[in-house]
Amino acid sequence: MKLTRAIVMSAAAVVASMCTAAFAAQAASSGSAPAYPTRPIRIVVAYTPAGATDIFARIVGQKMNEAWGQPVIIENRPGANGNIGTEYAAKTQPDGHTFLMTTAGPHGINPSLYRKLGYDAVKDFAAVSLVTLVPNVVVVNNSVPVKDVKGLIAYAKSNPGKLSYGSPGAGSTAHLSMELFKSMTGTNLVHVPYKGSAGVLTDLMGGQIAVTMDNLPPYLPQIKAGKIRAIAVTPAKRSPSLPDVPTVAEAGVPGYVSSAWFGLVAPAATPKDIIARLSAETQRIVQIPEVKSRLAEQGAEPVGSTPEQFAAHIRSEIAKWAKVIKDANVELQ
Repeated sequence: MKLTRAIVMSAAAVVASMCTAAFAAQAASSGSAPAYPTRPIRIVVAYTPAGATDIFARIVGQKMNEAWGQPVIIENRPGANGNIGTEYAAKTQPDGHTFLMTTAGPHGINPSLYRKLGYDAVKDFAAVSLVTLVPNVVVVNNSVPVKDVKGLIAYAKSNPGKLSYGSPGAGSTAHLSMELFKSMTGTNLVHVPYKGSAGVLTDLMGGQIAVTMDNLPPYLPQIKAGKIRAIAVTPAKRSPSLPDVPTVAEAGVPGYVSSAWFGLVAPAATPKDIIARLSAETQRIVQIPEVKSRLAEQGAEPVGSTPEQFAAHIRSEIAKWAKVIKDANVELQ
């Protein structure tokens, strides 16, 4: 077994690695793979319990527990737009038993949003698998006289600086997705940040704000009840939850793509064989009918990817949001 630099730095870790190597050699000679996992697995969630990231981590963790017979512990470490839990996960022991359920925040937006981070989104982590995508939805108050994206663009241009949009917070995917929309359409809408989607939804329905481009799940019941109007979704393809609602690209902004996403990463020095094994298991889990149904209840779509595919996705997200953040002159301390 190849010893990593991080393992060599600790005498105790050296002993542990030697034992692991001996076990691997013995297993190889007998034709069987080393046992994994050998103890409970932790999935760190850098957000509060009951949020989307937490829900998806628990869905995947439950199936890992069923498959491997080891407890899967969800460890919530919220704060600073996901930075606190992400930094913590980056510094955990890379022994294949601790992972992070990350999002477009820590591994897409935050590297350009904050002057200083306690982690490097690329160098400090090994990508495992993209788990799921959650579309953002463009929703307007029923009193706003627009029926589609072209109408929204025209209305915003005829009322520059007068149309307000809400987001669940500065630097959120909802905030920056609208900033991307503004830059691609030449429109001027005023950002009103809230502390979560609940406030956005309340004021959108009440007419205090005109539009939002937020994660779909909280808005879906009110859209279906006709209390607010969905005019587009933001991914590359339509959402199964709203099959009659076009994408932003279809509706008049070619090339526009934006989604909230969730995936598993591990500390950078985690053994590659464990990364491969966990990736394959995650890809299997998200295609289980029960899991697909539970994801659909959250407005989410299963993905599953190889480590290489997910790593490429993270790099592309960092590059995309870096440009949006620079163009919009957004910065958080």
